[in-house]
Amino acid sequence: MSVQADIKIPAFGRTTGERDLYVFPFTSEDFHRIRSLIYRVAGISLAPSKKDLVYSRLARRLRVRQIDSFSAYIRLLESGDLQEREEFINALTTNMTSFFREAHHFPILSRHLGILPKSTPISIWTCASSSGEEPYSIAMTVVDHFKSFNTPVRILATDIDTNVLEKARRGVYPLDQLKKLSPDQLKRFFLKGEGNNDGFAKVKPELQQMITFRRFNLLDAQWAIREKFDVIFCRNVMIYFDKNTQYEILKKMQPCMQPHGLFFAGHSESFHHAADLFKVCGKTVYSPKH
Repeated sequence: MSVQADIKIPAFGRTTGERDLYVFPFTSEDFHRIRSLIYRVAGISLAPSKKDLVYSRLARRLRVRQIDSFSAYIRLLESGDLQEREEFINALTTNMTSFFREAHHFPILSRHLGILPKSTPISIWTCASSSGEEPYSIAMTVVDHFKSFNTPVRILATDIDTNVLEKARRGVYPLDQLKKLSPDQLKRFFLKGEGNNDGFAKVKPELQQMITFRRFNLLDAQWAIREKFDVIFCRNVMIYFDKNTQYEILKKMQPCMQPHGLFFAGHSESFHHAADLFKVCGKTVYSPKH
């Protein structure tokens, strides 16, 4: 089967590189205000060494908005322009991901699915889903476990970045990004593009319908989450928060889990400072203390 003709493949645009640095006035005070703002609205703790990175990510927003200095751009952000604040968060969010990243987690997920009660729906939350590779990897694992696309599993995939969420919803990827997948996985779960879509593949609708994508900010004071999850994937996002922010997020997340639930963290993340909330039960795998 081939990708439908109306699939829109994302265009490739010029990115701002080091040669563009400091075309716009960018003072240490500007950088300090940006660090404070992104921490306040998204919990991201930017190191002092990230000044050049911040410039390169945000300079394109100044061009789009036809603003000639960072101080003027910051005034725009602080004026309450919610659309630009969303673009600001998107620009400073790092979205490094791949299919079946940290592969040792997926056999653990499959084994866990085997011991859960089948009488009620199984809920999985991936709370930093980026451009979709993680939730689709989870969905493929679920299908493999149940040997069917008709499963009792519901997957909620959230992210703060609306741009990557839109890419995730489309489910279209360059073939180079699918190299970790076997030929059998590509055949069962993807439609290979032809003609103008050559070099791309699209996730099959049967897999897409297993996932609900939604914008979500882990820093929100109140979470619009009512269900309790059997599994939560929160991998490689906590590293961008300081320990106090991590603890506050984990304190909200723990009541969202079933007593038998599993919490998957990233390879460089450790939650010893939240030992009252979660206990270790595997390599970067935790379970809630209730």
